[in-house]
Amino acid sequence: MHFGHIVTAMVTPFTQKGLIDVERTKELIDYLIDHGSDALVVAGTTGESPTLSTDEKLELFNVCIKHANKRIPIIAGTGSNNTQASIELTKKAQDLGVDGIMLVAPYYNKPSQEGMYEHFKKIAESTDLPIMLYNVPGRTGVQIEAETTIALSKIPNVVSVKEASGDLEQMAAILTAVDENFTLYTGDDANTLPALAIGAHGVVSVAAHVIGSEMREMITNFKAGNVEKAAKSHRLLLPVMKAMFLAPNPTCVKYALSLQGLEVGDVRLPLIPLNHGQMREVNKVLKKKS
Repeated sequence: MHFGHIVTAMVTPFTQKGLIDVERTKELIDYLIDHGSDALVVAGTTGESPTLSTDEKLELFNVCIKHANKRIPIIAGTGSNNTQASIELTKKAQDLGVDGIMLVAPYYNKPSQEGMYEHFKKIAESTDLPIMLYNVPGRTGVQIEAETTIALSKIPNVVSVKEASGDLEQMAAILTAVDENFTLYTGDDANTLPALAIGAHGVVSVAAHVIGSEMREMITNFKAGNVEKAAKSHRLLLPVMKAMFLAPNPTCVKYALSLQGLEVGDVRLPLIPLNHGQMREVNKVLKKKS
């Protein structure tokens, strides 16, 4: 199963009391669909998954499934560093009707490559859902090596990987060895065009909240062979992509959405809202874009 070219890692809207804002979530889904998103990752890092309880994740999955209403796939973030807990959440997400799951590399406990393989294999055997692996060593403290991803790609329902290592050589090694039906997505907005150039299928994006239509145009031009136009778009969009990470994600993108009239609330502790200097920087970049 292909999830499209732009998979947006959706922020989780919160009310002023810090609860999931169901109505704002529905508004955000409609906005993202209208601005280039082919699929949504729900309760991933950008959705502040570390601060969401299991019940909140299930509530969020349910709201997104019902409101998206099959317009685009909903990919549930069900991965953790606890294999059994991931299996249990995956089964509940499948029962609700999600279209796929994303499984982050087990963080903190630092398993070996063999341990990671067995972790992902065990979860894959517990579900029929298509699975996107998520390699993000900067957050997890552990790397899913290319050889491990290649081995996992042979499991029928492991269909994709989000490579947020920033390592184009690793991406190339994976793409050279996997079946043509296995898709690779960069997890770094700034690497979208370079990753496409070596065979990636698309991006799991944060910046698509703000420049989704422009990213769609860039990818469409690249796929159509208009490489110079795509390269020009990439250079123009790069400052916005970088600005979304001036502070811990998703602080900047939540603020940027508020500037566009989409109120999604603040981040939860231990993250804190932007300070005035950071707000000015984001404002400056977004003004140049417009």
